[in-house]
Amino acid sequence: MNEPWRPSGAAAPVAKLIEELHRLPGIGPKGAQRLAYHLLRASKEEATALAEAIVEVKERITLCSQCQNTTDVDPCSICSDSNRDRTVICVVEEPMDILAIERTRGHRGLYHVLHGSISPMEGIGPEQLKVRELLERLRDGVVTEVIMATNPNLEGEATSMYVSRLLQPLGTRVTRLARGLPMGGDLEYADDLTLARALENRQDL
Repeated sequence: MNEPWRPSGAAAPVAKLIEELHRLPGIGPKGAQRLAYHLLRASKEEATALAEAIVEVKERITLCSQCQNTTDVDPCSICSDSNRDRTVICVVEEPMDILAIERTRGHRGLYHVLHGSISPMEGIGPEQLKVRELLERLRDGVVTEVIMATNPNLEGEATSMYVSRLLQPLGTRVTRLARGLPMGGDLEYADDLTLARALENRQDL
């Protein structure tokens, strides 16, 4: 078992900060060091503002009881927007995917966040996802279409097919984003035009 990486030559508080920053996704040892020393050079007010923002997020953010998106009010701003088309729900894997789709201005319906995808290799099955909550939202018959906007990779495809099979008995139309999205990629990193065209050219599952 590999020993966890620890910085050497830094004062104990700085070393601890570097270690904590290194835990963040996408932050390597050098990146963690740069961020730590940037914060060290920042004013006390700037550092305090960052610390308070992190604490506030952890204390105030919860999941919307309807769509499972992260929010500080319940229901969230999208679910409570009366101008949204309530007959269409776009299903995504993560809250970040909503931000990507909203940037395209191509979807005026509601959303549902699964909080992951089916991945047997990582021990993630359907029971760990917010699938049951999605089915509950469809019981009243208001929703006529569900757009599966999972990531175009093996896990996303497996999740789309699983949800599609569950929804078929309900008679709800199930579509998927068009194949303009590259296989193996993440929705979060798709450019706006590609994502908008994929929404426009979605297909039945």
